[in-house]
Amino acid sequence: MASPSSSSAVIFIVLAVSAAIANAATFTVTNRCGFTVWPAAIPVGGGVQLNPGQSWRFGVPAGTSSGRVWGRTGCSFNGGGRSCQTGDCGGALSCRLSGRPPATLAEFTIGGGAAHDYYDISVIDGYNVAMDFSCSSGVALRCRDSNCPDAYHQPNDRKTNACNGNSDYQITFCP
Repeated sequence: MASPSSSSAVIFIVLAVSAAIANAATFTVTNRCGFTVWPAAIPVGGGVQLNPGQSWRFGVPAGTSSGRVWGRTGCSFNGGGRSCQTGDCGGALSCRLSGRPPATLAEFTIGGGAAHDYYDISVIDGYNVAMDFSCSSGVALRCRDSNCPDAYHQPNDRKTNACNGNSDYQITFCP
């Protein structure tokens, strides 16, 4: 028979896991470019090939900070030539580290406080692909070229946006 303290611990763990799942976010990345884009995502460890018109969905757990999604271009993952012309992350299809500049970045923090998530677009690391980034309860950010007014251009810019927790996110390349 379980002791009262172990029963309380099990209840606490179940509640904590339920809360984390409830605050998770779903991201949908769509390629509307006329060329293939290989989006990558960290820290969730993701990367896929998206031909024109294709989409990729993945979940991000609550409590994820400093997350990024970016499009890589000119990639080859065949044989010995594993690399991308832009946004390369050490020749890996599924990135575990940030991509090499230039890379237009969709940045996010899920469950960053007060039941809000935070998101932005950054071209501090350069610009490589046009991007829209939005959440289901926030402002749609647009970046059509390297001058994009909705993006961070230097570290002290103030372009972060808040979104309600439990939101779904959409990232579109070449909108």
